Amino acid sequence: MSDDTVGRRVRFYGAHDLATGWQVPRVVEIAELFDPNEALRSAEDVLELHHVQQYLELGLLPTAYTDEERAQLQARAPRIRSAVARFFSTINDTNFATRVAGVDHDYHLDLIELLGRNNAFERCDSSTALPALAAAGVHLRELLTSKKLVQAYDTQIRGKLLSSPRGAEHVVRKYLEEDTRSQVHLPASFTAVDARELLEAYIDYDDANPNYIRLIAAARENSRVGIDARLKLRAKRRNDQTTATFFAENNGFRMGCKVGVSEFQDQLVVIEGATSEEHDSRYTYSSQWLDETCDNANILNNFMHLFGFVDHQVLLTLPSYPANLGVMERVIGITGNTEYKTGVAFRVTDMCTRLQTHFYRDFLQTKGIDLEQVVAWFFESYLVEDFGAANFSFSPSQGSTSYLQKSRHLFAEMESVANQFALFVADGQVDRDLLAMGSELAQYKDIPSLLDGKYIYPSGEEINGVLQLLFSDQSRLNYISADLSADAGAELLQENLVAYDDFEDYQKPSVDHLIGLNILENTGNRVQFVDAEQIHILRSLYNTQAASYYHLTATGRAVADYMVARGWAVRRSALLTDAEGKYFNYFLNQVDFSNGPQLRNKYLHGAQAGADGDNAHFDTYITALRLTVSLVIKINDDFQLAAFETGRKDTS
Repeated sequence: MSDDTVGRRVRFYGAHDLATGWQVPRVVEIAELFDPNEALRSAEDVLELHHVQQYLELGLLPTAYTDEERAQLQARAPRIRSAVARFFSTINDTNFATRVAGVDHDYHLDLIELLGRNNAFERCDSSTALPALAAAGVHLRELLTSKKLVQAYDTQIRGKLLSSPRGAEHVVRKYLEEDTRSQVHLPASFTAVDARELLEAYIDYDDANPNYIRLIAAARENSRVGIDARLKLRAKRRNDQTTATFFAENNGFRMGCKVGVSEFQDQLVVIEGATSEEHDSRYTYSSQWLDETCDNANILNNFMHLFGFVDHQVLLTLPSYPANLGVMERVIGITGNTEYKTGVAFRVTDMCTRLQTHFYRDFLQTKGIDLEQVVAWFFESYLVEDFGAANFSFSPSQGSTSYLQKSRHLFAEMESVANQFALFVADGQVDRDLLAMGSELAQYKDIPSLLDGKYIYPSGEEINGVLQLLFSDQSRLNYISADLSADAGAELLQENLVAYDDFEDYQKPSVDHLIGLNILENTGNRVQFVDAEQIHILRSLYNTQAASYYHLTATGRAVADYMVARGWAVRRSALLTDAEGKYFNYFLNQVDFSNGPQLRNKYLHGAQAGADGDNAHFDTYITALRLTVSLVIKINDDFQLAAFETGRKDTS
């Protein structure tokens, strides 16, 4: 193979990668030219053949090929695999350096993998292999992907790790980082003491990556790596210092939210988004509506419908949903493996709903109404009168107490009503004596529901692939031309008359796939969705990671049942969806995440920060109110749906 092919070497990124289609012609060219009797001398040629082999094995060939042509080409895959293995099996101390020299960095991981797979590290001394790999530009990060290399050269790799504070980055990648693209293997001789010393040195290192410092500060304590409270505090202080320095030197991007009242507007709410001139979103509410809805029931309804705490299925809009992360937020930055991943959309929603809660609490106070008293009415009067659910209790905090005490009290009451509801679901009543004997913390993800199989969740690779094709902003179906494009494939098909032949050739296999799954149909004039209820459920599964079964129509439930039977979805029962439960845990405790404010733990254990006076606790109190109201909304939805389903059964 000539040198002019180097710039367009084949790489296999995955069956669904957008680069797959345009590489297929080159794959065919190399496969057809391959001669098993010709000796292979260039490592790059061999590595390219390794990638070609993966295309052939998966049948990623031109769509115009006949079955016979495909079979003939795929039959070459085993011979290519054998040729690759023979090349790497002949590497020894004598030829190691010449064989690995000049390999492009794109192939480094494959080089290390194939050397290990063919036992080159067992045959070759570290004094030969490691300098040769370094001369070829292979870095420690790439060496650590091979378990066999690390085992063969244990002490030498430990020495490389400890030679610079940057060695700590590999420890962080292995134990703290989420979605590490390749495995990290550390030598057996590398101890917890080694890890601790590296992390300490890294925290003080001038060129430390701020993202890694943040991961250390937000990590859970781990004796295996030497991470304890003292180390976390050191990392937190370094992170705070770095952040303060950055914003002192950079203006950053400002975003905010404003809430107001209008005596003149007819609409219940007017929402004005941020602009280049005005960076704040603005929510203006009708004073007439607010004045006319000051009864307890409508106050809670306003959180649902006016402030948008929930969607039409009464699924909370507050959590950080992956669907709301921007492209750059998904691919840039480093996320910890115990971190609640948030983006701009979550932060804007969090900011606005906190401000709305603050605003509405203040507005109600001008009417002589205490929001906590409204919550008490819900548990002590409404549930009894509408559902016969007695013995629930909620004790509002006293108006004269500090926000510190209000916050502590509200977290305790919120946990109490969660446990009360769990008892009611289990026993059909709230036994106050039994409640008093309980000592377990409320597990928000595990609070039960009065309904069986309340939520639908996506299940399996097939449905996840469907969701990505239809709703992801990175789907190959989003763009056909300047006149036929949208943010998502589903939106493109619903808002435009798109014929099958409008799609490009590289898009048609995906369209055919969705047609084969009976999600799309080709009417001749248009490619359209087969079932409106199905697309409604699929959209919910993508946007909120769940759908509420009992909010579906009878037809929608039949579609959901079919999806479950097909293995696309599962039904599970709880008061909160998985995402909603994680949202509560993020704010309240360390059950799921290590980077949350842990408000419940800090306030009930007396470990909250002080020093700044009572106003420092006001924001926590507003957050506690928002969480409490959200829990009330979910409990009310559960009671209403259960009552409706019972009524349906009684009349059937």
